[in-house]
Amino acid sequence: MKLDLRLLVFLLLSSSVYSQTVVKLQWQDHKKNKLSYLNTLIELEVGQQLDSTLLERDMIRLRREPGIAHAYYQVYEQDNGVRVVYGLQENWTIIPYVNFYTTNDDEFAYRLGVTEFNLLGRGIAAGVFYQKDIFDSYGINIRAPILFSKHLGLAIGYQDFTTREPVFLSNGVADYKYNNTSYELSLLYQINLRHRVAVGYSFFNEDYEYLRGATQNGIPQDLDVDKSLVKGIYEYNGLDNYYQYISGFRSIFNAQYVISTDSALPDFIIARNDFLYFTRVGEKGNWANRLRLGLASNDDSPFAPFAVDNNLNIRGVGNTIDRGTGAIVLNTEYRHTAWERDWFVLQTNVFVDAGSWRNPGGRFSDFGSRQNIRVYPGLGLRFIHKQIFNTVFRIDYGVGVTQDSTQGFVFGIGQYF
Repeated sequence: MKLDLRLLVFLLLSSSVYSQTVVKLQWQDHKKNKLSYLNTLIELEVGQQLDSTLLERDMIRLRREPGIAHAYYQVYEQDNGVRVVYGLQENWTIIPYVNFYTTNDDEFAYRLGVTEFNLLGRGIAAGVFYQKDIFDSYGINIRAPILFSKHLGLAIGYQDFTTREPVFLSNGVADYKYNNTSYELSLLYQINLRHRVAVGYSFFNEDYEYLRGATQNGIPQDLDVDKSLVKGIYEYNGLDNYYQYISGFRSIFNAQYVISTDSALPDFIIARNDFLYFTRVGEKGNWANRLRLGLASNDDSPFAPFAVDNNLNIRGVGNTIDRGTGAIVLNTEYRHTAWERDWFVLQTNVFVDAGSWRNPGGRFSDFGSRQNIRVYPGLGLRFIHKQIFNTVFRIDYGVGVTQDSTQGFVFGIGQYF
């Protein structure tokens, strides 16, 4: 009986607080984030009735910001209403990175870059990179989601990217020097907390220059093609972040129409959807899943758009070992916080990556072909800094269990998905 009475008193007190008017809104510990920018991110306004659901939505929105590691709120009663305090733990957001690796011929390669994810304290991401991988590459990009208004932003980018690209022919593999020079502009629109859309246009040039390997009649050894790309993106984001833990569902749909000036690389349509689901497991576990479905125009071309690659979809499979005009990929992993002290987290990781591809010019039955199916279980480690944005250094080792499998390490910055 006493317990029931206490519960009743608590509910009555809570009801009295959340039925009052917000007379003052304060921010604390916002050294880097501009106050005017923070106010554009939230829904709460002075003069509103206090709403716990609205407060929680604001916390989710703030925790998604690159410049914010964690956000919380406090409510204080006053004579004429309530005072709400939003508190922040801010991230360090100027992130340099250096990657070193070797190519198939043991050529030394590296990539240098730096990104400021919270430029001017207004959530603007600006980054540059330089890469030396036999050939020189560089690029710059700027993304300002809240530039013109609370809902409308802009992204621009330029890159001059050159790699040695394998092209898979019927009688073997050819190596091409591939260069992509592109200019891109996108409009970003946030409908509300969960829904966003973007439309973009890109003009780019693709240059293929034959280096070595197999040749085939009808496959040119040199191509220099101007292209245009129109894209649309729709994102549903129902994720809730709490430091290294994530829960909820997210869906990202991306559709592109590519217009070419050369019939050797014809026009094509490509669309893919990433479905992501995360759930907490106990106090220290996180189960993460990504299902990627993709289809493109089914041209019988060795330059098909979907690649089978270590860094994109299957850990341990190798660097661009095959291509296709359709893809089904499932990545599932269990992340466990093995050690945590203040700003540092060590996570262990157990994963299974599985996928299949439709051959260029092939049929949907290709997805069930044994030679197209790849399954790679593996183990990994994550070294995480909790107060530097996206500072997750990952090491994964995947081992194939299907036909003609390989195995290997995959290194990277940020979670794999």
